[in-house]
Amino acid sequence: EISEMSEKSKQNVAHGLAWSYYVGYLKIVLPRVKKSMEEFSRANPNALVCRETWKLHILVPLSCDIYDDLEKADSNIRYLTDLTETTLTRAGTKKRVYKHSLYAIRDEDKLWHCAVEYATPLQSLYAMSQDEGAAFSREERLEQAKLFYRTLEEILKGSKECVGTYRLIAYE
Repeated sequence: EISEMSEKSKQNVAHGLAWSYYVGYLKIVLPRVKKSMEEFSRANPNALVCRETWKLHILVPLSCDIYDDLEKADSNIRYLTDLTETTLTRAGTKKRVYKHSLYAIRDEDKLWHCAVEYATPLQSLYAMSQDEGAAFSREERLEQAKLFYRTLEEILKGSKECVGTYRLIAYE
């Protein structure tokens, strides 16, 4: 009965998406990000001077509106290159590839080099709000996005493997 009530009120969507994102993706890639940044820095000694940015910057737009191209989202962001790929056999897929893109981000007069990507499950929340079958209103989508962020933040805080490997950036 409680499960049915939760499903009808859509309370568990963001919670499940956050756990799935962590277990199926972040827990796999985050421990490898710093190594990729170190490899890139050795090959390009002048590019990554600030070790503070040697983590994955995860964008969490509360609107759930996600651009496929970050350069189109903000003119202060410029794509540089992709970091070293990680290849694993996962869930029946041989040689599944995980990779991150490195961007130059201008912030006033300073240039930062960062691995940046959106929290992809937010695309699902956005799509659900556009689909009659899911029947998510804009307000419900916003609440789910906030719940996704809080849940993901809690999960990552408790993850020993992911300490110091990410920065969650929520914004409107």
